[in-house]
Amino acid sequence: MRHREETIRVLDLETGYHSKKGITVITRGISASLYSGELTCLIGPNGAGKSTLLKTLTAFLPPLKGEVFIEHKRLGEYSDAELSKVIGVVLTEKLSLNNMSVEELVEMGRSPYTGFWGRMDKNDRRIVAESIALVGIDNLRGRMIQTLSDGERQKVMIAKALAQETPVIFLDEPTAFLDYPSKVEIMQLLQRLAREKNKTVFLSTHDLELALQIADKVWLIDKPHGVTIGTPEDLALEGNMTRYFHREGVVFDNESGLFKICHHIDRTATLVGEGIRFNMVKKALGRHGINADDASSDGIMIEVVDNGYLLNGKKVHSIGMLLDMLNDTD
Repeated sequence: MRHREETIRVLDLETGYHSKKGITVITRGISASLYSGELTCLIGPNGAGKSTLLKTLTAFLPPLKGEVFIEHKRLGEYSDAELSKVIGVVLTEKLSLNNMSVEELVEMGRSPYTGFWGRMDKNDRRIVAESIALVGIDNLRGRMIQTLSDGERQKVMIAKALAQETPVIFLDEPTAFLDYPSKVEIMQLLQRLAREKNKTVFLSTHDLELALQIADKVWLIDKPHGVTIGTPEDLALEGNMTRYFHREGVVFDNESGLFKICHHIDRTATLVGEGIRFNMVKKALGRHGINADDASSDGIMIEVVDNGYLLNGKKVHSIGMLLDMLNDTD
């Protein structure tokens, strides 16, 4: 069983920034905690203040009001050297490093412990090797950074943060620039590291679907509602997902716990059958503005049968052919 401890506490936090025009407040009144062994995702619309909040929690920006405690000590009381042993940060910017190997970059995670000259001892090398192994990039050790894919580079940066041996890891959009399988892989990796290494992992993301399926906790943020915190399931049941992300044409499906697109419906069809092919036909019909009803008023009868489909009694062999025939009758 995971040993869950409060690692970060936020009290009445107000975030924003100072400019020539004065103070701009982005978020107000945030009081919350982050725990070891948990993956927490910060999600919200563009411009809601995700980056500002993350920069405040990582001491890149000072809070306008309130307090941030890390391991029961005020964030402002840490020196830079002390903070580098408590929080690791993985930013979204693409690396522009050349002529450096993967292993050399991961070794930079040991800099808080190796001093000005960066001399690594046997223990440092062991930690670097373990970090590389945990992320599953042993095969990349000797590769140069500029030869890596975006997904591989992100794994290297996570390994570097692990080598830093901090109890807390903050990540800013770690799945940006990645294809979908790589997004899933990175999120599952972070979930595993939180649980197996008892890390506090906190990340901002635009990948709502992944966050809702993988996160232990979610921080929902936007300007009208502020910050709401809970498990994905509790937030869904309480209607927060719909409230925060309501847009015309998009609804939150409480049955699946995910978002779905609302298609404009202008026809109906009677659909008979069962199983995966039935579900796929229903999905395709919806995309084409046809609602699969028990009793169609438009005279369209579709049956899912062995090795194909019947459209008003006529056999077709694929959903594509079925849609073509339906479109020809518009």
